[in-house]
Amino acid sequence: MQDNYTESRRDMVKKQIQSRGINNPLVVKAMENVPRHEFVPENFRPYAYEDRPLSIGHGQTISQPYIVAFMTQALRLGGGERVLEIGTGLGYQAAVLGEIASEVYTVEYLTELADQARNCLSRLNYSNVTSTVGDGSEGWPEHSPYMGIIATASGPSVPQTLKDQLAVGGKLVMPVGNYRFGQYILRLTKGYYGDFQEERLLDVAFVPLRGKYGWNED
Repeated sequence: MQDNYTESRRDMVKKQIQSRGINNPLVVKAMENVPRHEFVPENFRPYAYEDRPLSIGHGQTISQPYIVAFMTQALRLGGGERVLEIGTGLGYQAAVLGEIASEVYTVEYLTELADQARNCLSRLNYSNVTSTVGDGSEGWPEHSPYMGIIATASGPSVPQTLKDQLAVGGKLVMPVGNYRFGQYILRLTKGYYGDFQEERLLDVAFVPLRGKYGWNED
């Protein structure tokens, strides 16, 4: 996709992503293709390809490009999978997943953000991404099982509902920990007997997961 930000995007991928160990060619290509500036408020577009998160309103953020690439690579997708995202925001992570997976289902808690994301994803022809408004901590069981589940908000632990919707051999990537003092990205791989291999990947700071199995609001 050629646009006024094409060179900025290529520079971002080279300096912020590939130089830091993101080497899955599907992920690299996805990060090169998705126009991040389309998924941020207009006043933040000049900063869209900088190495930092940006506010998208309602107390929410779009993650820095490296974190999006890191979490996407952590799913170890080969292309053609069905994937669930928890926390649509304005749709950037969903678009990146849509460049790789054949089906992406994404759940957003806030109607205002979900509406904006749906409009943007439609305008950019991400027809393989389906979104809804709802409690992401409960997942989206109608379309399960998923070979990949990614959560872009932190919880005290991984909800059992999400574990149940993961396919055997699938991977779930989610930040967990204390949302006031930082979290870490946890990757779960589901075994044949419903067991899970756990891997702690990277210390991070994410907005809190809202909903039945997220954080209780103060």
